[in-house]
Amino acid sequence: MRPIDLPSPARIVAAHEGVRGIVRRTPLLESHVLAEECGAARVFVKAEGLQRTGSFKLRGALWRLMQLDAAARARGVVAFSSGNFAQGLAAAGRELSVPVTIVMPVDAPEAKRRATEALGAEVVLSHHGDAPREVVAAAMARDLAAARGLVLLHPFDDPDVIAGQGTAGIEALAQMAGAVPEVVVCPVGGGGLTGGVALAVRDACPDAAIWGAEPEGYDGMGRSLRAGERVAAAGGPTVCDALQAPVPGEATFAACRAAGVRGVTVDDAAVVQAMSRAFEVLKLVLEPSGAVGLAAVLSGAVPVAGRTVLVVASGGNIAFDRFAECLAMAMRKN
Repeated sequence: MRPIDLPSPARIVAAHEGVRGIVRRTPLLESHVLAEECGAARVFVKAEGLQRTGSFKLRGALWRLMQLDAAARARGVVAFSSGNFAQGLAAAGRELSVPVTIVMPVDAPEAKRRATEALGAEVVLSHHGDAPREVVAAAMARDLAAARGLVLLHPFDDPDVIAGQGTAGIEALAQMAGAVPEVVVCPVGGGGLTGGVALAVRDACPDAAIWGAEPEGYDGMGRSLRAGERVAAAGGPTVCDALQAPVPGEATFAACRAAGVRGVTVDDAAVVQAMSRAFEVLKLVLEPSGAVGLAAVLSGAVPVAGRTVLVVASGGNIAFDRFAECLAMAMRKN
């Protein structure tokens, strides 16, 4: 097995220094109401849905493009994404004058496709049928890279992407103003955010319990961490359209394992309830995938009693009608 190039804490700090003049310093919101509801001492929510392009993905995409040489930047890049990395990479490409092509599954949310195109990227739709959509889109991206001479980027399984995503953790720790997180919870799709944040937090807070939250059916990271090797999730229907990676990446799995991340799974009912509470209490609009971490805390899936908790709310890219549907689902469950 080839050695994995895990980003060091110093490398994540370098990424933070590199991107902080471009990315938005998103708010860290403390809620006494949510702390009381889940029994925690304090609850802090890192509102990455208020990041430029509506999710944390800009961080990793920007730092990854910054590592390209001039010739590679001129040729352009291609990646596959269901929407959030697509928008982050498109915005990063516009910022750095790098042409971007995105392969997007045909059933990805139309609002995310339109937003990606509006940022100047070329979107090529992939048709997956009964096959895993990420597998088909990834193969198409590889073919386009070879045919057009583009640099092929991976949306999460890349050490520089992981380092860039970890800047959200560094930023959140600084915003806690002396408070020390005892529990940290991040959503997991492919694992880039959780891997980067976990490595940053583990260095600064060696005793923190770090959890990666996943939707039912797409708990590949949790399964892999328990098995000690990468294994696939079962799949199935979920409201979390951005967290449907069939198996964690090599680098992201290694990062989460090295940082001592534990996996936790939540169902759709807990996710839409977390979206509702984030809207009512924090005045945040979260997409389902962005609310998975908060769902794990509020549902009791992660033990937080008497502890200081940091939750990353990773994204808010959701159409109004879909958001209204999710809130209606939450009301029916009450």
